Amino acid sequence: MNNLRNRVQLIGHLGNKPEIKTLDSGKKMAKFSIATNETYKNNKGEKVTDTEWHNVVAWNKTAEIAEMFLDKGKEIAIEGKLSTRSYEDQQGVKRYVTEIVCQELLLLGSK
Repeated sequence: MNNLRNRVQLIGHLGNKPEIKTLDSGKKMAKFSIATNETYKNNKGEKVTDTEWHNVVAWNKTAEIAEMFLDKGKEIAIEGKLSTRSYEDQQGVKRYVTEIVCQELLLLGSK
């Protein structure tokens, strides 16, 4: 059961091309967001689609794959873990960011 702790699996579409950064240490990082859709019928019987946006960070080899193959609108599957970090903005207010740290990336859809 330990491998089920803090595990996220999503299938969605990329909002934009990944933002790639190479750190001073030589490590590569890719940041991107994916949209997942949920469709249901409301109490009036109308079809409603809700879209959720998820922030994703990939490192090293996974970031290199993202850089080479991911583009806006591409359908992908990811697996990773949730990570929350905090920072202070310019006004000194503490902000929190929750991201998915991507450990596996699978390209879906047509070529």
